[in-house]
Amino acid sequence: MRALIYTGPNQMVLTEQPVPVPEAGEVLVRVSDVGICGSDMHAYHGHDDRRPPPLVLGHEAAGVIASGPREGERVAINPLVVDPDCPIARAGRPHLSPSRAIISMPPRPGAFAEYVAIPERNLLPVPEGMRLRDAALSEPIAVSWHAMRIGLERLGAPRPRVLVQGGGAIGLGAALVARHMGAEVIDVAEPHPGRRALLDTEPGITGFDPLSHDPGESAYDLIIDAVGAVATRQAASRLVRPGGVIVHVGLLPGSDGYDIRRITLQEITITGSYCYTPADFAAALDALDKGCLGALGWVSTRPLADGPKAFADLEAGVVSAAKIILSLTSGPDDFPMGN
Repeated sequence: MRALIYTGPNQMVLTEQPVPVPEAGEVLVRVSDVGICGSDMHAYHGHDDRRPPPLVLGHEAAGVIASGPREGERVAINPLVVDPDCPIARAGRPHLSPSRAIISMPPRPGAFAEYVAIPERNLLPVPEGMRLRDAALSEPIAVSWHAMRIGLERLGAPRPRVLVQGGGAIGLGAALVARHMGAEVIDVAEPHPGRRALLDTEPGITGFDPLSHDPGESAYDLIIDAVGAVATRQAASRLVRPGGVIVHVGLLPGSDGYDIRRITLQEITITGSYCYTPADFAAALDALDKGCLGALGWVSTRPLADGPKAFADLEAGVVSAAKIILSLTSGPDDFPMGN
């Protein structure tokens, strides 16, 4: 099968690999569409010890079941593999289970390939009429959905003023989910002009350059930090109102930046947000299917063969799209039903 292999820092190679052999409880999925995630880029830079080369990356995927009783069914792949008998998983928080593993980390190859093996319980049926390209967005949208959901739960106030830091896929997704969940104000701090232009096409969402615009102290009830840098932590500490909530999603290294004195004196809540629950994933797929998150004009699709250039373009900062999806289909959309 064709597979895009991460072979070393800043190196992606399209080559032939053996088709995976499903283990007990797993099925083989013929991949249709797979997104490039920020974690894939982190590995591409050689900064992720959890993803050593050579390795098939990619975990934001949808395709068609190629083996077993459900052969031919179109599915979205939940890439987070967890022992279902883990007590934490049984308590409804499988994403926090110590057994958690994700495809694109050893020993599980990822989905930048024609086929991927995955436990059958990790597959969600794609509704009839929904494009598999859009279904592949379920994973990043689920990350955004989970962050916004827990932020709103901790805030406990309706129609909040929301700031999202970062206009990449997770940040933009969080803004779209905030709009869907009824936020009164939704601003996105994003220095890249191309991404700000995309934000301007989304009703109810306003993008601004944090390098030149200051919303003012205590301007927001809820802040989603989809960057996780020292500068965004510093800004969040100042921009959140007393009693407000900061949700930290970004995974950049380091822990500096928070104004602990202000956070203490103003009883500001900071919470981490990692991945999603199965319910978050299902909700994201449903919202995408029903068009609740808009026209998805922020997605760019390229063939798998252009994968190396897509990574290089992202590295060079010349991509305005919030998400690049690599397609493995011969047609413009999906595999036909039952193929």
